[in-house]
Amino acid sequence: MAQENQEQKGRVTRFPEHGPKDKEGREILLSLKNVDITFGKGDNAVKAVQNASFDIYKGETFSLVGESGSGKTTVGRAVIRVNPLSAGEIQYKGVRISGKIPHSLDRQVIRNIQMVFQDPAASLNERATVDYIISEGLYNFHLFENEADRVRKVEKIINEVGLLPEHLTRYPHEFSGGQRQRIGIARAMVMEPELVVADEPISALDVSIRAQVLNLMKKFQAEKQLTYLFIAHDLSVVRFISDRIGVIYKGKIVEVAEAEELFDYPLHPYTHSLISAIPIPDPQLEKNKVLYTYDPSIHDYSTDKPEFVNIGHDHYVYGNKKEIEEYKKIRESNVPVKPITIRTGAADEKIIHDEVAADQKAEEQILAHPSGDTGTIWLAILSFLLPILGLPAAYIFKAHNYIRNFKMCKKGAIAGFITLGVIVVLFLILLLLAVI
Repeated sequence: MAQENQEQKGRVTRFPEHGPKDKEGREILLSLKNVDITFGKGDNAVKAVQNASFDIYKGETFSLVGESGSGKTTVGRAVIRVNPLSAGEIQYKGVRISGKIPHSLDRQVIRNIQMVFQDPAASLNERATVDYIISEGLYNFHLFENEADRVRKVEKIINEVGLLPEHLTRYPHEFSGGQRQRIGIARAMVMEPELVVADEPISALDVSIRAQVLNLMKKFQAEKQLTYLFIAHDLSVVRFISDRIGVIYKGKIVEVAEAEELFDYPLHPYTHSLISAIPIPDPQLEKNKVLYTYDPSIHDYSTDKPEFVNIGHDHYVYGNKKEIEEYKKIRESNVPVKPITIRTGAADEKIIHDEVAADQKAEEQILAHPSGDTGTIWLAILSFLLPILGLPAAYIFKAHNYIRNFKMCKKGAIAGFITLGVIVVLFLILLLLAVI
């Protein structure tokens, strides 16, 4: 009890060896409790994260997924104490690390929690060599015995991320985006942290080496008992590297479950829409796939307020009482939810046929007009000034399928003939008046 009171006052100066355990005996390394993050003040205040709660267990990969602007990176930056909280708290091994904490505890947070940033260019000091960038944490926390030990650690980690020791003397601007990201990974891993917040660490990498980097991260996890908070938007990647997945929508955690559980039973409509958007490798199936679009207006929270509830199977979903009951029925039926629908059958074949026909018609219309058939206004002006030449030119254009040019020439020539006719009539009237 005394220790709890001491924690509340922010007097804890170091982390315990192990964090608290849940009912199943799993060690809770990181815990977010009703976290709110707000940017701005007064009328300009924007609540980027609302009432976010989840636990990350030691040794697991917890992925946080959602569309751009959903608050994924904001949560990750709050964990490393970059973004302050407006409500709630973040605990590491049961010790609060959000808000004002002792300097010694703040240093331990930096030492134990590292982040791989999404933008490798912005997160690296352009004026520092790669050697210094990777060594900076070692210098700050004196994590080497002597200079030879520091060099050995830096060269070892640079090799492990797929770069060469000769790269250490270069500067970040001399590397590609993918190589910069590897430098960022090396900078984090050389500190030997317990928790790594990986903010889309493979988004800047070439497709051919993404699997290598993921395998490297899993290798680090196995060898060093690392825990990952993996922030991503690519669910096809997340499925195969995650132990558990949290889905965030507009700053709210709407679903949390084990990876296979979430993909077999995507209960929240937003999760359903994310999974339905995963591309199918077969082009024909992908073309016939029916995308499920999430519409927030389907929820009526005017009287029945939503809660984040465990519906069993360690599966948490955000919803009101009516929705939670429906989610429980779906889950207890043990029939996997089918998030992706492929159009088949007579009705669907007709839809496909109509779409193909529409595509072909549009293509024919594009091909029907030659590239020079622009219908420029100058053709109308020239035909107006020289209608005797403009009218034959119009029908020459029509014969060669230059329809736009034909219309402009015809329009200009007709206007020219009318104007010429008016001038002739006026001339004859004036001539008649002069004679009389």
